[in-house]
Amino acid sequence: QVQLVESGGGLVQAGGSLRLSCAASGRTFSSYAMAWFRQAPGKERDFVVGISRSSISTYYRDSVKGRFTVSRDNAKNTMYLQMNSLKPEDTAVYYCAARTTAVATTIPNEYAYWGQGTQVTVSS
Repeated sequence: QVQLVESGGGLVQAGGSLRLSCAASGRTFSSYAMAWFRQAPGKERDFVVGISRSSISTYYRDSVKGRFTVSRDNAKNTMYLQMNSLKPEDTAVYYCAARTTAVATTIPNEYAYWGQGTQVTVSS
């Protein structure tokens, strides 16, 4: 089992940047494929980006390609999401998630472990 804690959210103006972190504790972090999801009020939880155990493969939703960058440091048990050129439509609660496979997927139900979320608000 792994416990996940997100941090780094906040209020930023459009065009600004934020860096989210997801710290893991418990079983070996490198055993898990990881992902970031986000959920805006009244909407479903959407996939943002996934990263494989070894960081070899990443997959981004189209709307964040070229603006967001995911990374992980298995030695520090932490995943990161660098978000640049933020837009008001990026406003949401951002969650990190883990699954005990080599690669990430885009489907929330396929992740067994979730953090509590961190709020990202982008003002226009």
